[in-house]
Amino acid sequence: MISRRGFASWFASRAAALSLGVGLGLAPALAEPIKIAHAKGETTLPATPRKVIVFDLASLDTLDALGVSVAGVPGGNRPRYLAKYDADSYAKVGTLFEPNYEAVAAVGPDLIIVGGRSGAKYEQLAKLAPTIDLTSDAKDPYGSVQRNVATLGRIFGKEGEAKARLDRLQGSVDALKAKAPSVGKGLLVLTTGGKMSAYGPGSRFGLLHEFGVAPAVTDLKVGRHGQPVSFEFIRKANPDWLFVIDRDAAIGREGAAAKLLDNELVAQTTAWKKKQVVYLDPVNWYLVGGGLTAMQATVDQLVQAFAGAN
Repeated sequence: MISRRGFASWFASRAAALSLGVGLGLAPALAEPIKIAHAKGETTLPATPRKVIVFDLASLDTLDALGVSVAGVPGGNRPRYLAKYDADSYAKVGTLFEPNYEAVAAVGPDLIIVGGRSGAKYEQLAKLAPTIDLTSDAKDPYGSVQRNVATLGRIFGKEGEAKARLDRLQGSVDALKAKAPSVGKGLLVLTTGGKMSAYGPGSRFGLLHEFGVAPAVTDLKVGRHGQPVSFEFIRKANPDWLFVIDRDAAIGREGAAAKLLDNELVAQTTAWKKKQVVYLDPVNWYLVGGGLTAMQATVDQLVQAFAGAN
């Protein structure tokens, strides 16, 4: 039987070990709080989150690329490479636009991540658990990608993985920026339901021009829904490159952009004559945006498109 003096000595040594973070089985070592700056301010996390709900596809993309597990996701369209999150093992917590607050509370998350479409629900979700808003800055889209990936890497102790992926992405971006200024002027249009909108620098799809593609039109209206345009507008703009996002294809409907643009007005443009019409991956551009996997694929697609350009 251990003496009272021996027990006191044993207990003191165990407590000292725990205070140094060694952890000898009585209790886990305390983690340092993590301060996170984001689009809605600053949130302090007491420790690395274990149960995470993600209402932002870009963040879900990045967490998946970094090997971070999540507990809950919204329903709705997802890229095929994120199809595993359709499984019942991931709690379904509403949609990007309308969270199911009861389902969120049932998960008991340590962290909720919103961004983009779900950013408007930040205040309500923040009442349930620590919440961060990783909405991209339209004035600095690529910088937002870098910051958000680094932020998620820091939260989950994946700094090394995040840096390696960002370094690879930066190499591709450097190659793109070296080529893009020499290929001519570009115009990006989004098609949906037989209608078109154009997007320029500073818009939600302004990343194209941040990568060095000169705009064919410099005074486009900047807004979430772009500037409505016609075939005549495209003919007058006469872009060297026409970049197309088929929204219908992105949301699971039958895409019709190629058929829509195949007409005698668009056919008069340099882009059409030189076969320099690029149908951008609609899921990556319209749904996911700044996730690690989507962004790498986006840059790679542009590099490949410009590979044969003079």
